Amino acid sequence: MLRISLGKLCYEFNRLDAPRLRVEPGTRLVVESEDAFSGQIRTETDRRDKAAMPYSNPTTGPIYVTGAEKGDALAVTIHSIRPTRGECYTRTSDPKMLAEWLGTDCPHGTHVCAISEAGIHWSDTVTIPYRPMLGCIGTAPDWGVPTTNPAGPHGGNMDIVEVAPGSTLYLPVYVPGALLYLGDAHAAMGHGELSASGLEMPAETEITVEVKKGWTIPGPRIETEMELVCVSSATPLERGIAQGYAWLILWMEAEYGWDRWKAYDLLTHAGQISVGYYSGGAVAVKIGKRYL
Repeated sequence: MLRISLGKLCYEFNRLDAPRLRVEPGTRLVVESEDAFSGQIRTETDRRDKAAMPYSNPTTGPIYVTGAEKGDALAVTIHSIRPTRGECYTRTSDPKMLAEWLGTDCPHGTHVCAISEAGIHWSDTVTIPYRPMLGCIGTAPDWGVPTTNPAGPHGGNMDIVEVAPGSTLYLPVYVPGALLYLGDAHAAMGHGELSASGLEMPAETEITVEVKKGWTIPGPRIETEMELVCVSSATPLERGIAQGYAWLILWMEAEYGWDRWKAYDLLTHAGQISVGYYSGGAVAVKIGKRYL
């Protein structure tokens, strides 16, 4: 199986980057990635040093997919996300908006957690289920060079828990080859990612990449066995929710034959929301396939 080993850490989705690998549609491959702290935290005495490395959420890439052209969509099926060190890392030193109620004396809170078949050893009394996901994945836009800090129509730092094994992520293609980047794997993450970090881990992610020709989409979509999901990135959050639901309604109309206003009515009662980093504006809206 093809593999991209850990190499240069990428902090931008840049159409000018030389591809690390060129693949044909249908290729299955493994991608190694570093954790969101760029490998700076390995023990509980380590600290995130932004003077030495000011950027976060490094990705590996880009991957050039033969035949992908502007106006197509890239379909990335995630088969597995495995830790490469058997542990994950987090910290709690940035309360940000929560400081209004909690104060600013938050400890650094560096925390190293072992990962085993039993789950994530958060403490001697708390085990968190291992639910891996990718925080950052996207394609290169044809204008501008977004960093790995925000999310957008290209994907980016979405921090959406549905970007996980068993899901297929659809991303717009803007440039020849799509130029796919991925990284920022989490062993688990709660909705909202309050401290701006999940249980971060270096990982190897096994994916298959396909091209959906002529399938022009406005932003990321996710399909799981049970759900259709649209991801929107906007602030304030209520705008992102409205935009995401509108995109989901149009998906249901175009491909499942729904009248848009009937879909609007259905989603009012059966739609669900998944929130990425609460300060980032990324939100996923979804509907169970059983309703379609």
